[in-house]
Amino acid sequence: MTVETGNARLRPWTPQTTARLAILSAAAFIYATAEILPVGALPAISAGLGVSEALVGTLLAWYAVVAAATTLPLVRWTAFWPRRRVLLLTLVCLTASQVISAMAPNFAVLAAGRALCAVTHGLMWSVLAPIATRLVPPSHSGRATTAIYVGTSLALVVGIPLTSAMSLLWGWRLAVVVITVAAAAITLAARIALPPLVLTTDQLALVGNHHHRNGRLVAVSALMLIAVTGHFISYTFIVVIIGDVVGVPGARLAWLLAAFGAAGLIAMPLLARPVDHRPKLVTGGCMAAMSAAFVVLAALSIGGHHSTGTTVVGAAAIVLWGAMAMAVSPMLQSAAMRTAPDDPDGASGLYVTAFQVGITGGSLAGGLLFERAGTSAMLAASAMLVGVAAVGIAASKRLFIVP
Repeated sequence: MTVETGNARLRPWTPQTTARLAILSAAAFIYATAEILPVGALPAISAGLGVSEALVGTLLAWYAVVAAATTLPLVRWTAFWPRRRVLLLTLVCLTASQVISAMAPNFAVLAAGRALCAVTHGLMWSVLAPIATRLVPPSHSGRATTAIYVGTSLALVVGIPLTSAMSLLWGWRLAVVVITVAAAAITLAARIALPPLVLTTDQLALVGNHHHRNGRLVAVSALMLIAVTGHFISYTFIVVIIGDVVGVPGARLAWLLAAFGAAGLIAMPLLARPVDHRPKLVTGGCMAAMSAAFVVLAALSIGGHHSTGTTVVGAAAIVLWGAMAMAVSPMLQSAAMRTAPDDPDGASGLYVTAFQVGITGGSLAGGLLFERAGTSAMLAASAMLVGVAAVGIAASKRLFIVP
């Protein structure tokens, strides 16, 4: 059994492995940047297409709806394909979707272009982490998954602030064009550098397992769904929170957005090794800290006045939120894949579907709370839901067992 065909059970972590993981991380980076672009470019898209900011905010929700609806069917359809072919399919769809979005004459065409990207979004995340774990020894699976999520953090540190600044200065269409070019380049790199990763006979025999009957996987996915819903209730309007609650207005908020992602970029490698050994403690601690960040921001929003002190405290809460939100994602996906070690792709598919449902519910609930009750209620709801997830992790007994 080799890296080219199956799991890297005996293969050490080599420089070639690092290069391949870098390509996978780049794929995560560009997909995350494309997905979350409306958050930073929300005012520019609203003004450019003549629609409300609330309507632009629904782009995240409908993106997640499409991803949630298509993930499991596509995972099953492509289950027997070499893993590289599946990844290339998702990257080609991403590139094509950005071409459509860049030329969109109205909001409907923009939404349709993003839908094409969303169709394969869940499929990409379903195979990305399993591909990474197949390239390294099993003792490094948590670190390999974390390496992939570094791309997501870089999207928040570099991708989103950069596209946000480009949208404000030169228009959102140029930002989409840049994403298009990057996506095409990553597609080519993946085709050249990654092995085919054909599934072994043993792996093919396990395709189609009924993962919805896996109690541990369902429980991990449910906890993640609750936490993601809480996160996206507020994250969908993080630009508004930074401006109105923290008191950092205008183009300067891009720096705090970058700090949000940079905190995650720092936290993930620091926690990568501990999560391979004590996943329950580390994951639960991250959830509790993120809930505390929401509590602080909710308290500041109730106060309603800005000073140097409140801005510093609010900025610290934003940074803590970013660090914990980014760090906990690979922890939960690693836990999900550990519940089905013989078919991590299928387990990852169910997990990613639940993740997208959480994004959908969080984005829609955030929009309703923002319009009808304000940022205080929005942040309080986030604190409560993430806190529930933290309690659930603490109360669990077998969900985070490391073989």
